[in-house]
Amino acid sequence: MTEANAEVSPPAAAQRLSGRTALVTGAGRGIGAAIATRLGREGAHVIAADIDAEPAEALVAELTQAGASAEAANVDIGSNESVAALADSVKQSHGECAIVVNCAAILDMTPMTGMALDHYRDVININQDGAIRVSLAFLPLIKAAKTGRRIVNIASIIGIRGARECIPYATAKGGVISFTRAAACDLGADGITVNAIAPGFIDTRMAHLPDGSGHEHQTDWFQDIYMKYGRILLGRPGNPDDIAGPAYFFCSDDARYVTGQVLLVDGGVSATF
Repeated sequence: MTEANAEVSPPAAAQRLSGRTALVTGAGRGIGAAIATRLGREGAHVIAADIDAEPAEALVAELTQAGASAEAANVDIGSNESVAALADSVKQSHGECAIVVNCAAILDMTPMTGMALDHYRDVININQDGAIRVSLAFLPLIKAAKTGRRIVNIASIIGIRGARECIPYATAKGGVISFTRAAACDLGADGITVNAIAPGFIDTRMAHLPDGSGHEHQTDWFQDIYMKYGRILLGRPGNPDDIAGPAYFFCSDDARYVTGQVLLVDGGVSATF
């Protein structure tokens, strides 16, 4: 997968997630595909869920060919009925789901001037409420798992700091962060950890300019601000595998005593503000 090419290959899988079922939403491309791939390599049975069936099925074909256990699922995280149907299907097939990774989201670049409230609510419904909707629907299945009960939410540094022309997106990702912390408080007694990752500038389809003129990482403003002046301390935009490793950590037993945390995975850009 071109979007998931890593600068350094991840370590050989130790199959430490064997026997666990893991749902990854937004698994068809980008960060979701990289996370699904890593969890599959680590032995989890991966349910690669996406609103777009074709890339999810292609990913599952790659995973199964490589010897991993995976299946594709179609879901619209903005729909109560669609999410409920997926949860019911997983219950019928597996009886439990130890790991839920909420990655699905849509890009939105909307300035406050001229922003319609209906549009704002549509973005919130997917990017914020989608993570909550999936977590609620799958909570009984997570509780049914015997070990390794995890919820991992993919937020964004935009949910922590300000940026231009992203009111709905920033608000939704900020909500995901607050949801993560509050859910961790509620679910700790059940042995369920809830954590979030806040990626920085990652090389995915979301980094393509809306007008189709190119890639934000190639623009003069990005090169000047983030590369020339060293705002990204590691000297490059991230790639999906850079997020997959931390996501695996949160899903693994190494993170059994970590909950309610938000990990910024941004090449150090947040340290320069």
